[in-house]
Amino acid sequence: MAIERHSPEDSGPTTPPPQIALVGSVHTPPMPDPSEAMTIHVTLPPGSTGSPPHRHTGPAFGYVIEGELRFELEGEPQRIVRAGETFWEPGCEVIHYQDGNNLDDATTRFVVTMFGVPNQPMLVPVTAEELEQRRSRRAPRC
Repeated sequence: MAIERHSPEDSGPTTPPPQIALVGSVHTPPMPDPSEAMTIHVTLPPGSTGSPPHRHTGPAFGYVIEGELRFELEGEPQRIVRAGETFWEPGCEVIHYQDGNNLDDATTRFVVTMFGVPNQPMLVPVTAEELEQRRSRRAPRC
């Protein structure tokens, strides 16, 4: 997807044009029907493990504002998402194992927009029994 700069005519007579940079792009995943969007700002204190394993009723797209996010989805290896980077998850049946602060001495903040089913929780915890049943779907850990 290409993002073009605004033309100088669009910026006004005394201000420079906005600078736009693409920071993340994914093909549109399936959306619940009907759906609603929710944007949240999350602050993780130093060393926070974040949410317990869970899933969402639809896809989620996020941007790390500050710090480092430990991020792991079912079937993918754990990775670190740093300030200025994006993440996404397809939601629905995919388990989100980790979203903790990777830093023990600094705060991590991110913004995430989730698309889900109206009147249903956006975050659904996964039981210990289901985690055990799906253990083979989790990427090997170092």
